[in-house]
This record gives sequence, C-alpha cells and structure tokens, in this order.
Amino acid sequence: MERFKKKIEAFYDKYLLTLDSLEIRFGDFIYYEEDGCILRLKLGDGINNCEVLLRLEELSLYNAFVERIRISPGEEYMAASIKTSDSEESTCVIVKLGKYPKVEDFIPNVFSFEWAQNGILLYTCQKNLRCCDVFRTSFGNKKHTERIYTEQDPRFFVDLHCTRDKSFLTINSNSKTTSEVWLVDCHQPWNPPVLVQKRNPGVMYHIEHRNSELYILTNYGEPAEYKLMKTSVNSLTMKNWRLIYALKRKTKLIDMVMFKDHCVMFLKYCNQLYLNTISLNDHSVQSLKLPAWACACQLDPQPQDSGSDACSFQLSSPVHPPRHFLYMLGKGSLYEQAEQEEPVVTDCHMARLEAKSKDGTLVPVTIFYKRNSEILQKKPLLIHVYGAYGIDLNMNFKAENQMLIEDGWILAYCHVRGGGELGLNWHAGGCLNNKLNGLADLEACIKFLHNLGFSKPASTALTTYSAGGILAGALCNTNPRLIRAVALQAPFLDILTTMLDMQLPLTREELEEWGDPSSDDKYMDYIKSYCPYQNIRPQTYPSIIITAYENDQRVPLKGILKYTQRLRKVIMDQRHNRDHVCLQPNSNHAAPSNTFNYIMVFNICVPMI
Repeated sequence: MERFKKKIEAFYDKYLLTLDSLEIRFGDFIYYEEDGCILRLKLGDGINNCEVLLRLEELSLYNAFVERIRISPGEEYMAASIKTSDSEESTCVIVKLGKYPKVEDFIPNVFSFEWAQNGILLYTCQKNLRCCDVFRTSFGNKKHTERIYTEQDPRFFVDLHCTRDKSFLTINSNSKTTSEVWLVDCHQPWNPPVLVQKRNPGVMYHIEHRNSELYILTNYGEPAEYKLMKTSVNSLTMKNWRLIYALKRKTKLIDMVMFKDHCVMFLKYCNQLYLNTISLNDHSVQSLKLPAWACACQLDPQPQDSGSDACSFQLSSPVHPPRHFLYMLGKGSLYEQAEQEEPVVTDCHMARLEAKSKDGTLVPVTIFYKRNSEILQKKPLLIHVYGAYGIDLNMNFKAENQMLIEDGWILAYCHVRGGGELGLNWHAGGCLNNKLNGLADLEACIKFLHNLGFSKPASTALTTYSAGGILAGALCNTNPRLIRAVALQAPFLDILTTMLDMQLPLTREELEEWGDPSSDDKYMDYIKSYCPYQNIRPQTYPSIIITAYENDQRVPLKGILKYTQRLRKVIMDQRHNRDHVCLQPNSNHAAPSNTFNYIMVFNICVPMI
C-alpha cells in the first residue's frame, strides 16, 4: 500500500502545475493564481517583476482556490470568485487595481459575474443550488446595488455571459430543454434588459454579437440540432432569424468563439474532434481535423478581443496532459504553442470503436491500453460511463490513468445515450421514457469489449459519478455478472424518492430529464423499473465502493446510506460480496475525487494487477 501511495503521489506531483494553473491575459498583463495568491505580470517582464493583487490567507480563506477572474474594461477593477471544497457557493472579491491594489468589497454566494463598464458589475447569486436573480452594482464613491432581473419558474437557472466584442452582457435563463435571453447594453448598462425572444418549449438559444448583428446558436427548426443564425439588433424575434450554418446530424457542438470576420466552432463527429471556421462574410466553411489523440478541448478562460486572428485552446485526453495550441484564422494553420519537455505517452494505444446496442444503435467506445500488451484477455478493464443531461463523459486528463496504463490496465469510455457525444438527439435518446436505452448501451459496450478479447467479467470494473450512478446501479441489479467491482463517487441511486420530493432544491429542474412520477403513473412505473434502490434483490453483487460527501446538496448522504443498508440486507452471501462507503467530511458534490482512497480500496477489492 505504501508503494502504491508513493507511486500515485509521484504521478500527481509530475503534472500538478499543468492541471492546477488558472491564467488569463487581459490587455498588457497576464493574471494568474499561484500559492494562494492572484498575481499580475506585464507581458515581456521577467517573473521576478510580478505584482501580488490578492492573498487568500489575508482574507481568512484557507484551503480555497480561485475559480474565475474578470477584469473590468479599463483595468480599474478585478473581480475574482473564491471557492472552498466544502461548499458549492463562491465569494466574489472586488479588488481596486492601481499602484496599491486594495480589496473594495465582498459579495457572498455568487455564481456568475461580468463587468459591463469600469465599476459596474452584474452578478447572479446562488441559493439552494439555484440562481434566479441578477443584480447590478456600481463601485466607487457612490456604491449602489439593485436587482434587475428575476426568474420565477423553478425549472430555470440564470447565468451571465459577455459577448466576445464586449458590447453586450446576456442574461441567460435556461431549463434542461428551453432557454430565454435578455440583453444588457454595455454602453448603457443602466437601461432595463431587453428580451431577445420569449421562451418556446424545446427551443434553446445562445447569443453572440458582431457589427450590430446578433448571432444565434440555436436548435430552432429541423433537424433539431444546433445551427448558427443571425438577425439585426433592431429585429430580435425568431421570425427574423436567418440561417448561416447547420451542424450535420450526430455532431456534438463543444464550444464556439466569435472573431471579427469568422466564427470558430469546436465539434465532435464520430468521436473525433474538429475545428470548423465559418466565414461571416460569405458563409464558407473550412474544416480542420484536430490531432487524433485529442479527446477533450478547452478554450482559454478569457480570450483576447474579437479583432484578433488567433484562437488559443488546450487539447487533452484521459492519458495525455493538456497541450496548448494556437489556430491562425488567416492562414488556417494549427500550431502547438510550447513543446512538451518530454514526450506524451508513447506506449499507450488508443482505439475508437462502436458497439451495437439491443435496438441496433451503434454506440461509440474509446479504449486505451498499453501498446504490445500480451494476452489482453487477462488484463484488468476499467469501464467509465455517465449518460445523463446531454453531458459528455469526462475525458480530461487524470494523472492516475497513466499509472493504470503503465500497470497493465485497459481503460474504456462508453459514450451511451443520455450523454451528448452525438448531439442533442443522442441526449433525447437516453432521457425521460428512453432512459433504459442507456442501460442497454452500457451492457452492449461491455459485452462487445469482452467479445473482442479485452479482459473478461471477472477482471472488469465500472466507475462513474453523480447521475452516472443510475446506470451503474441498474447494471448491478440486472446483470451483475458482467463486472467484478464498481466504484461510485457521490452516486445518484434513489431517483424515485428524489423525484417525488418537490422540496429538494433540484427536483423541479430535473423533471425534464427524468419525468414527473408524482403526476404521471407511466413515469412512476418507468422510473421504478430502473431505479437502483428500488430494484435491489437477493443475488451475488459485484464489490462496491461508494464515496459520499457530508455536505452534498445534490446527492444527499441520507439517500446513499439508505441504498447501502438495503443492499447489505438482501445480499445472499456476504462472503462473496463486499461494499465500502467512504465518507468525505466537510465536502460537497463538486469536491475533487479522493483518488488515493478510490484506487487503493479499488485494488483491495479487485486484486488483479
């Protein structure tokens, strides 16, 4: 155990700076976090000339980290959200910049915030996991705060976005399936917000701005996938929207950036990442396939102004640390910004496969394993799954994955329906009364890998987190012999009880994902048919480890303990089943996973290496 702990600590130490750094460029400065401080460095200056803007310990904020930084347009103010691992709520700290930076204000429970002008900040406050109000505050000699927007519908969550050209702030009110956007003119921030298009069931849209025109990213129209449309700022409603570009079917939109004459979209098609550049003048499209190893993409947190002709972003994979790239729009060329000090994994092979589900649907599977491994059938296999909310399975880099590959593990990522990997229809195919499609996809993926010779049931483990626990828990009930062990982080296991309790903070918001069992008997019966807690029965279960968080508001500890108690009660033969609940005190749902505990106990349960 000591050898194992030292090994994984060494892997994390190796990539600590790569993974934990927060850095933005604004004007002539780089703002970044280091050792509990926010620092500023002028471009071209040496690191010894950096200026300390804020020390977290001086604010009595310990074990905290900087989540987001925003600089006001004239660089007179900095707003930074500070968060701790034991809460989902952030504190926004306002710093007056200048020769002697000074903390001017604290705003508690802030979720999103953007500067409209120097000294004028808009922000949303989070209460019971929901944001419904937008406030406007002015700083300086006459500090004033007022509420400018309130969302009444509990299914909707409100956040803020600043358009790339800094002309507008958008107030975005989104449910799981519908959205509505209000505009705040940054040149006239005291005017009331203006509605773009009132909400229509099933229609989602997001706004960017360029040259007095709004560019709308929306699923409006057929097919029901994302499209880029535009309209004049004087003709906002949907009837005036004109189509520019439509994504082809089974394409996932990852992100979009507006430039002076182009729109850059990061897409996933056939599980491969692409960068599409759309000319905003003639609507021509240039497509660039990104490196084959890349599985995840992240834009710079606060890009340069829209007049730039360079797009900066990071690419990574579960076994490849983030690498910085620069795409030059004029040349259509992709450059790596800094060479790796040492080559990325050279002995790891990646393959993109497709498994046929019960109804004939092809389900993407991404696998990683050590190149030239002998007798793969004898190697341990770790399956990753999620399949909910239209969210892609997390394929960002994790240091422990490199260690697992080195130790002979096979890693498999099953992109089942309910997630978003193949676009909006992929999500629709695995939610509400289609949720069992995700379970069928997961079973098909595991059997497909075994049939190809990748491991076997006795050496296969499954891991997931949060809502992914529904599929993992359902698989344990319906086909437990497919897997030997399960590792669950803050899992959602008692969905029926949760969806019947409208007093919980997220139940009404979740109705569009799971259905309403309290008012529809069909949903009552359907949810009951796959709910992990409801379907525990006497049989041999895999070994299970569950990590729970004491302060988790999203998946309360009570429900997890209820699940484990019922599981223990009905297990036929305790000698062939083990479960373990690991409680993380003073932590919340968004806390980072306790990797040491997770993998160490995992290896105890599954001694396959």
